[in-house]
Amino acid sequence: VGFVVERFDHVVINCRDVEATAQWYERVLGMTRETFGEASRTALRFGDQKINLRPIGALADDPDWVTGSVEAAGSEDLCLVTRASPDEVRAHLVACGVDIVAGPVARTGALGPMTSHYCRDIDGNLIEIAVY
Repeated sequence: VGFVVERFDHVVINCRDVEATAQWYERVLGMTRETFGEASRTALRFGDQKINLRPIGALADDPDWVTGSVEAAGSEDLCLVTRASPDEVRAHLVACGVDIVAGPVARTGALGPMTSHYCRDIDGNLIEIAVY
């Protein structure tokens, strides 16, 4: 192999409504919104990570914004890590009115055993919130 991949830089989520999606991630997951680029794209920041929000149909308006071969909202499965306790995660999701799909459940992540809760964002993406 000529090189080794070090880490993810960012992930892109295709969504139906960028504004509504950004509001959900800010309210439920505490992410910070950022506008970037000449086309005033929207991203969500947390720590050293970033999620770019790409509206369905963006290619028609911006041919430079390419996406996967299937442009679909709700097709992502993301696992996010928190330092909160599993009980705090559950209480927060309930307080935000977010339906918990599963959890707490034992899982194995990149760093070993963890406890996870699963929910869905407004487009139906599966969001796993994990505690090591």
